[in-house]
Amino acid sequence: MKDTDDLLKLPGIIQMDDAYWGGKKHDGKRGRGATDKTPFLAAVSTNIKGHPIYMRLSRIKSFSISEIEHWSFNHIHRNSIVVTDGLGCFSGVKKAGFLHEPIVTGGGYESVEIPVFKWVNIMLGNVKNSLHGTYHAISQKHIPRYLAEFCYRFNRRFRMESMIPSLARAAINSRPIPQHQLKLAEDWW
Repeated sequence: MKDTDDLLKLPGIIQMDDAYWGGKKHDGKRGRGATDKTPFLAAVSTNIKGHPIYMRLSRIKSFSISEIEHWSFNHIHRNSIVVTDGLGCFSGVKKAGFLHEPIVTGGGYESVEIPVFKWVNIMLGNVKNSLHGTYHAISQKHIPRYLAEFCYRFNRRFRMESMIPSLARAAINSRPIPQHQLKLAEDWW
């Protein structure tokens, strides 16, 4: 699932935001600086009418200009327009050669109500609630797989009849993976 979705380059108008999963709750640090938080990038591709078409949730090493530039180059279609908040690292989108519109939001709960970020905020809320409601615990090293599962279903919601045959094809064409390799996951830190 993850490999298939990683090949898709997001087209159209893309809403992008930074997000985090987990973290220790009792060490006094909150927000971006909290201990053991896993950073991931949320991007939702919308059409000209503003309807969500595709989404991608990608764990990244950090929110740095070079990391966002690399991600943008690999996951955004050439003719896309990217809208982000004013976080400095998102200048990497423009550095990768894409049309980028940063909007300084000022942070806080009011920034969630800005219409241009409607779908990325809805998707982040949906994925976090879905994961919290479904799983008791999520290992940081497996976060990319959980996020990929959510994206896979969302990106194929208009072609639901093709999901099972697509999964069967992927299973048939995949080589066996021993348990010890499965435990390694995408742990590239």
